Amino acid sequence: MNILKRAICIFLVGLLSVCSLFADANGLRVVVIDAGHGGKDPGAVSADKKTYEKTIVLDIATDLADRIRKEYPDVKVIMTRTDDRYITLNGRAEKANKANADLFISIHINASAKNSPNGYSVHILGQSSDTNKDLFAYNMDVCKRENSVIMLEDDYTTKYQGFDPSDPESFIFMTLMQNSYLEQSMKFAQVISSSLKGGPIKADRGIWQNPYYVLWKTSMPAVLVELGFISNPSDLSTLRRKADREELGRRLFNAFKEYKKSFDESLKSEKAPDTESEVKQEIKFSTDSSFYAVQVLVSSRKINADDPIFKGHEVCQRPVGSLYKYMLCPSEELGKARERLAEIRKSFPDAFIVHVEGENISPIKN
Repeated sequence: MNILKRAICIFLVGLLSVCSLFADANGLRVVVIDAGHGGKDPGAVSADKKTYEKTIVLDIATDLADRIRKEYPDVKVIMTRTDDRYITLNGRAEKANKANADLFISIHINASAKNSPNGYSVHILGQSSDTNKDLFAYNMDVCKRENSVIMLEDDYTTKYQGFDPSDPESFIFMTLMQNSYLEQSMKFAQVISSSLKGGPIKADRGIWQNPYYVLWKTSMPAVLVELGFISNPSDLSTLRRKADREELGRRLFNAFKEYKKSFDESLKSEKAPDTESEVKQEIKFSTDSSFYAVQVLVSSRKINADDPIFKGHEVCQRPVGSLYKYMLCPSEELGKARERLAEIRKSFPDAFIVHVEGENISPIKN
């Protein structure tokens, strides 16, 4: 019960932070760039032991920071580390929170026990619902690896409120944080994924929701990007080339540039929603109706049904406490919801089917 109370308190603080975020009309002014691992924590290591994740990501993070500082002198750029030093996951998140950052970008390199997996992926906070798939097990392994830096710290059980990266029950924490900043994080993740297409790291592994501790603890839109596999010979060769690392930094900068433009413009033009057009585009069901739909995200604010994030799908929104749940393609038939699930998962990999009955929203096992 104490764990649950702490999680709820953190969640409520996050909601207050969202209010202050949208009250700031100055646009995106502070970005934190997190070069993963460092010091006694090398991160992923190449098979020949010559290349460390901590070194590669610091190089790319520094390149990204330099580009932002040059093009946007009015934006404060903070790096969680600028040299080879160990920083706790808590320390990384606290640095971003104390700076009242508008955006958090964590840069990593992936690894696998096999040398065949390759490509880049972008991650936002969440927890996969499809526990029966091998992909879920793979993602849990990745989460445990990224979170396992906690074990390097003294008295980690006190510092991390009992979060144990090897214990699946610890991920219950994360479900209460689904997520005050999810729509902004998702938008930025989509921009990054598009920007990396056609770049030095070829394969696109998609956008995933994962329970990474550092994303959970940051009170702002946040993404973690895995720029290739150090265990894959082709990706490793790419990551070892300075020109390719600079190109990755440039593509991340282009994503930042596009997101900042959209973020700033949304604040300038923010106004009361056009109720008439919203009614026309949002599918309405009475509060005592029963239907099936595909849930894709939870937000602390209302999102217009015609927002590009929904990819043109029919949208149903339901308030749940201080949040809004967004579901796509509502239907009175479960079969139709299942037919649309595969298509929707191309944009929202962790989407799942729910049954809405009155005010109750219940997940449906696939």
